[in-house]
Amino acid sequence: MMMMMRGYLSLRRSLLHLEGCRSHLIPRYLHSNVTQRSLVRDNDGNQAPVSKRSPFFTTPIFYVNAKPHIGHLYSACLADAAHRWQRILKAPDSIFATGTDEHGLKVQKAARTAGKEPLTFCNEVSHEFRRLFEMCNIGYTDFIRTTEERHHTAVHEFWTSLREKGFIYKGEYEGWYSVTDESFLTTSQIQEIDRGDGTTIKVSLESGNVVEWTSETNYMFRLSAFRDKLLRWLDDNPSAVQPAKFHSIVRHWLNEGIQDLSVSRQRDRLGWGIPVPDDPSQTIYVWMDALVNYLTVSGYPDRTHLWPPTHIVGKDILKFHAIYWPAFLMAADISPPASVICHSHWTRDSFKMSKSKGNVIDPFDRAAHFTTDGLRYFLLREGVLHSDGDYSDMKVSALLNAELADTYGNLLSRVAAPTLNPQQVFPVLDSNLFPSRPGQSTTARTTDEDYLLVESVKRLPDIVGEHYEQFLFYRGLEEIMTCLRMANAFVQRHEPWNLTKNPIDRPWLDSIIHVTMETLRVCGILTQPIVPDLTDRLLTKIGVEKMERSWEQLKCFEALEGDDREGYGGRGLSGDSSVLFSRLKTESRR
Repeated sequence: MMMMMRGYLSLRRSLLHLEGCRSHLIPRYLHSNVTQRSLVRDNDGNQAPVSKRSPFFTTPIFYVNAKPHIGHLYSACLADAAHRWQRILKAPDSIFATGTDEHGLKVQKAARTAGKEPLTFCNEVSHEFRRLFEMCNIGYTDFIRTTEERHHTAVHEFWTSLREKGFIYKGEYEGWYSVTDESFLTTSQIQEIDRGDGTTIKVSLESGNVVEWTSETNYMFRLSAFRDKLLRWLDDNPSAVQPAKFHSIVRHWLNEGIQDLSVSRQRDRLGWGIPVPDDPSQTIYVWMDALVNYLTVSGYPDRTHLWPPTHIVGKDILKFHAIYWPAFLMAADISPPASVICHSHWTRDSFKMSKSKGNVIDPFDRAAHFTTDGLRYFLLREGVLHSDGDYSDMKVSALLNAELADTYGNLLSRVAAPTLNPQQVFPVLDSNLFPSRPGQSTTARTTDEDYLLVESVKRLPDIVGEHYEQFLFYRGLEEIMTCLRMANAFVQRHEPWNLTKNPIDRPWLDSIIHVTMETLRVCGILTQPIVPDLTDRLLTKIGVEKMERSWEQLKCFEALEGDDREGYGGRGLSGDSSVLFSRLKTESRR
């Protein structure tokens, strides 16, 4: 058994060494100018990481033809976590914009069905998105609505710029159009299906939504002129569309060929939208209108603050963001997006969610039941960008119990318990009992596994930071959970509850608690973008002040070298509860 343990430790050390060196093993072309990390000097002369990710993040603006669902919240959580990470890296001017898309035929029809004026209908649904985001701690810096005057001004300016440069012309459009997708399709993108009653309908191959033949006079954008430029943009910037799976899909679409795009509709058919400048008979196509929101929130047309942005979008709207939008921007002599981060969808119990099946997840209900942090944690822990995630209430409960309650919460409860920590402090470490290296002290009471924990926590910020920069939050959380599980094993191995009776054991007991709390401190700082409320309570409990929760404070275990400059040792704990997350019943909800 001992030989197996030694073999495991040797393998683990090797893996940790490789993990620490992995940045040198990654091909150079993967280090693009928007994901690379470099070192600069901070105010104290120390080396500190600087993210090259654009500190301007956006979700799509969400269509108000229906109330928010779990997919909307997932997009918002991804952007919010990225934005919060920038704040930890000390990018105080980071922008995070979200909002609602309130024009178009679908909204016009939904308002009519509800028996309401379009603006009244939009106000109500837009409010629901705001309410969900506030409930789920989505810390946006701007909530844009396309019905705002500032946006109308930006759209008119953008349209005029494209027209003056010769990229918009008036012509006859004839082709297939999906009202549901607000998208134009070619013949190769549709199929005919039997309705089962002897009749057939034509639908989009990609979405399955019904298409209708449209023939009318409107304005066209010279999209076909940008095929080669878009291909060069993709080839020169591997991070233009991420993950690589979606980068390849966009390239395939471009290789198939792109046609000029209709960018207006006749106003007598679509009255709910922004009129074409100088032509009140036409309404600007809803997607051109909507995409310009990213310029609006950056200050366009007066300025474009922090441009270009990083867009977080679902795979169903990838074409609009990775083909139409970059082409629009190129035509206007504006830089295309720094990166389009595309995520997949959520199913429920392996089935696609739909209203007809009655299996749509209500995010308000789930956030109330699982807590805001609980739902955020599940989405970012289980969500994988390149493939669909599967939601089930049982899965949520099991994950939160295992990781937030048992692994994370149990560790804090142990070291903050009055029986082990009667003075309620972040205790001082005894470097003679826990020296910086094995064999350094004749009075040491440490094991090899203890140093494996310390080295893992020291490496953790760089490893987690790399994953967060690439929107691989689930990988960052797995690394954090690995360290927390190691810390729980550390406590279990040394059985501190058996050290409380003899005063001579107190320095060793304090050292055990110190190492455990130092692990919690580092993990707490790194988990802030994911579960901000939970980590605020954790860090407050162990005496970490608000201004001590950024990258500069992630240097750890100085006390092992006899240099606890941060002064955590000896700090008092707060009187708040040490219960981080209460266990949930594993039950399925309707």
